[in-house]
Amino acid sequence: MAGSSSSSVAGSISGSSGAVIRLKHPHVYSCASCQTHVATHDQLISKSFQGRHGRAFLFKTAVNVSLGPREDRVLMTGLHTVSDIFCSCTSCGSRLGWKYVEAFEPSQKYKEGKFIVEKAKVVEGTPL
Repeated sequence: MAGSSSSSVAGSISGSSGAVIRLKHPHVYSCASCQTHVATHDQLISKSFQGRHGRAFLFKTAVNVSLGPREDRVLMTGLHTVSDIFCSCTSCGSRLGWKYVEAFEPSQKYKEGKFIVEKAKVVEGTPL
């Protein structure tokens, strides 16, 4: 289902003021291009997902990302409506992965509202 495009950030995705959020946690995943924080280890659900370019992580939530337009994609586990996610810093705008908007297979409904972040697009470790 194609939906409207949204380049703004909302809810738990980013700060309401548009300011970059610095996560206070000992284990943070950050954008590999600019080191903007994206998620904490506590938000990690799985490290065994497949992205467009290899391994990917599934997170409950993400910060400092903006959403691309919704689009239907046939993924390895069936048809899903997704929105690509981009680093919302002021410098890189890297595509980090996608957000699951809707899953059409009943066994995949648990992914709705969750985020895929490509392993190659983030660095893992202690915050800078």
